[in-house]
Amino acid sequence: MTLETVLHWISVYGYEAIFFLLILGIVGLPIPDETLLTFTGYLVYKGQMTFGGALTAGCLGSGCGITISYFLGKKLGLALLHRYGTYIHVTPEKIDRVHAWFHRIGRWTLTFGYFVPGVRHFTAYIAGTAELPYREFAVFAYSGSLLWSLTFISLGYFFGEQWNSMLDMAEHYIRQISIAAGIFLIGYLLWYFLLRRKA
Repeated sequence: MTLETVLHWISVYGYEAIFFLLILGIVGLPIPDETLLTFTGYLVYKGQMTFGGALTAGCLGSGCGITISYFLGKKLGLALLHRYGTYIHVTPEKIDRVHAWFHRIGRWTLTFGYFVPGVRHFTAYIAGTAELPYREFAVFAYSGSLLWSLTFISLGYFFGEQWNSMLDMAEHYIRQISIAAGIFLIGYLLWYFLLRRKA
């Protein structure tokens, strides 16, 4: 779906378009989510929407999308891994390790993974596959939905006519932070598994 189409739908259909487009985007369709939210903030700045209505639509849309992904992972993910995992060298022991890691610190990826394109599309699937209880999933996922929606709607609202250039700047810094976080995470995992192997 092209950027022009997304922005046109939001301009014409308002809150409903934000809600349904974010559901599709979080589930995994190629929707420019951050641009959508920042443009929404710009429309609030122009007086075409209210801040509360835009934030509600953003939170509900992204919250519904990530919940669908969670239940897909819970219903289908684990069954598929147990059935076909041996073909890709995914053993029950490795699945148990992922479960333990997710219950220990992986839950935070539900909150901050929203800010990393590509990551937010998979965190809920992994949480469902790891059988993270829904109550814990809800706390981390829905707080992330609120923080993410608030950040980008505010960006469009406060910077007004410069919303597009500020979005580019924000995405640049988010990419840099994501790369640094990814390097740290890879280093941590290597250290953790090497320590376990020595033990």
